[in-house]
Amino acid sequence: MINQDSIVALATPSGAGAIAVIRISGSEAITIGNSVFKSIKNKDLTKQKTHTLHLGHIIDNEKTLDEVLVSIFKGPNSYTGEDTIEISCHGSTYIQQQIIQLLLRKGCRMADAGEFTLRAFLNGKLDLSQAEAVADLISSDNEASHQIAMQQMRGGFSNEIAKLREELLNFASLIELELDFAEEDVEFADRTQFHELLNRIEFVLKRLIDSFAVGNVIKNGIPVAIVGEPNVGKSTLLNALLNEERAIVSDIAGTTRDTIEDELTIGGIGFRFIDTAGIRETKDVVESIGIKKTFEKIDQAQVVLYLVDGCQLSADGRLDNLLVEINKTQNQYPQKPILVIINKKDLLSKEAIDEIDAKLSTNNQKPTTIYISAKEKIGVDELKNELLSFVNTGALRNNETIVTNTRHYDSLLKALDEIQKVKYGLETNLSSDLMALDIREALYQFGLITGQVTNDELLGNIFANFCIGK
Repeated sequence: MINQDSIVALATPSGAGAIAVIRISGSEAITIGNSVFKSIKNKDLTKQKTHTLHLGHIIDNEKTLDEVLVSIFKGPNSYTGEDTIEISCHGSTYIQQQIIQLLLRKGCRMADAGEFTLRAFLNGKLDLSQAEAVADLISSDNEASHQIAMQQMRGGFSNEIAKLREELLNFASLIELELDFAEEDVEFADRTQFHELLNRIEFVLKRLIDSFAVGNVIKNGIPVAIVGEPNVGKSTLLNALLNEERAIVSDIAGTTRDTIEDELTIGGIGFRFIDTAGIRETKDVVESIGIKKTFEKIDQAQVVLYLVDGCQLSADGRLDNLLVEINKTQNQYPQKPILVIINKKDLLSKEAIDEIDAKLSTNNQKPTTIYISAKEKIGVDELKNELLSFVNTGALRNNETIVTNTRHYDSLLKALDEIQKVKYGLETNLSSDLMALDIREALYQFGLITGQVTNDELLGNIFANFCIGK
């Protein structure tokens, strides 16, 4: 698959800016760059050392397009492993297009999405999981997702998988050797050591698989649904959390008829807050659709904020009704953390708060309760800290490997299944040839993660998600 033709693309975001970077990579990259570049000191780029910078102009026939700075990276000591140059020009979109069109006429072709990183993988500069981490790093929008992507790009995940694969491969070769001497009935692989290895691999695989629950929400943001009756302050709470007027607030019940979503980073973790339509009986067709969407968002959320107007709880039967609704929600979503948020704390007396607490304490499924004033932004920081407590950041703090990629997760599950088959075969004295089949499949799944086993379709699916120019 390694293609030596020279590719070109804009490496910086499209649009006007202070500068833009145009990247060329391939066997003729430096020669093509030199053909359009006139150094202020008459340097020949093909004769310059790697990792050097050169000031000059891009010339199209006799026409000067721009004054630029050219960086030279000679293979294999470049990002792609090939000869690469980067042209830093002024950020006018006109200049960018003029230079790229000139390079295309000189023999380059436009790079496909992710083709620079694909070439880095094919040339052995990155393994496949590290290449995928490049895309994650570019899309990271909070401290946690950035930390995970950096750890993976540095090879933390790859090293764990490679070590497991190497140890398993050593035993696999001994098992395969036994098949060559099947008639002599000899054993080259120490069964006790092999069993210990399988236990160790199983332990590591389970840890990595379990980490996906944390990694997936960190990568994609933790969805938090704000639910409750109409006009209890859900939109006001969303605005208080985001510290901006994101949702329309009014005294009219049923103002929010569709879901409103926005993201906020708390303690380095991304949260996606969803303001939903108030839940009530209604004949309004549009509002009914909004309420239906509310229940859909509760299904998708990982945390539910059940908001209540504290001032309404003093009415007869309201506290009992609240307990019924809380229990109903908890029974309907037993796996979801549900926080009961009592709004308008600033208007509640100490006696009213004590009464509410006493009533909630009688509930067998006493929920976590926080008092806030969404309007006055009282208790909002306490709410944010409580939300953080639902995220297991221990592995993140300890810089442990955390799996965020669904493809990796799928291969880890399949590898674990094969390892458990091998363990069962070892414990039941299964023949070596049958165990060898399961070992090969486990090795295959490990290879899929790091790219030791690939095909065009797999690589096409992965790198199609990259931006052009990376």
